[in-house]
Amino acid sequence: MIELLLVKPFGSIWNLKRLCQRTRLPILKRLYASIYNLYQHNNGSSIALESVFKGEPCLPHGTKGIFISGGAEIGKNCVIFPQVVVGSNALSDSETAGAPRIGDNCYIGAGAKIVGKVRVGENVRVGANAVVYRDVPDNSVVTSGEQTITTRDTPLDNRFYSYIGKWVYFDDGKWKPVTDIEVLKKLGEI
Repeated sequence: MIELLLVKPFGSIWNLKRLCQRTRLPILKRLYASIYNLYQHNNGSSIALESVFKGEPCLPHGTKGIFISGGAEIGKNCVIFPQVVVGSNALSDSETAGAPRIGDNCYIGAGAKIVGKVRVGENVRVGANAVVYRDVPDNSVVTSGEQTITTRDTPLDNRFYSYIGKWVYFDDGKWKPVTDIEVLKKLGEI
């Protein structure tokens, strides 16, 4: 509970993360990192300060149980569910030693594991409990079990939709109203 009070003045954990990365004063950097790490610890998560996010991700259930290693890069408008691991491979003799790079508009289901220096393209859906250990092209779906990839001809709509008195979706760190008639039809609004 105390970690929430400590993060509140920064607006969000993402603002605190950015501030910690940009601050050059060692004493402030240590203070910010301590608050950030306390928040991570109390939420059972580990999102490395060195990880790079192009924009604020959508975490429908918060940071609980999410692990993202240092060096990992996450694109804009990514949806990440609980128990996801975006982990580095630190085996020096491995072909995929390094950290994952995930493109924009990706949807990563609960329990998914993305490990090693792999590239997950734009508009990709990684299914719940899927394990990704090789590159995934744009506009693909990865299913659980043996890494199976199905590529689509058109981009997938991986926005996270929620009903809060009206249908909204998460985009660039903000909730925006759904105005697309076709999407509203699919959501059962019309």
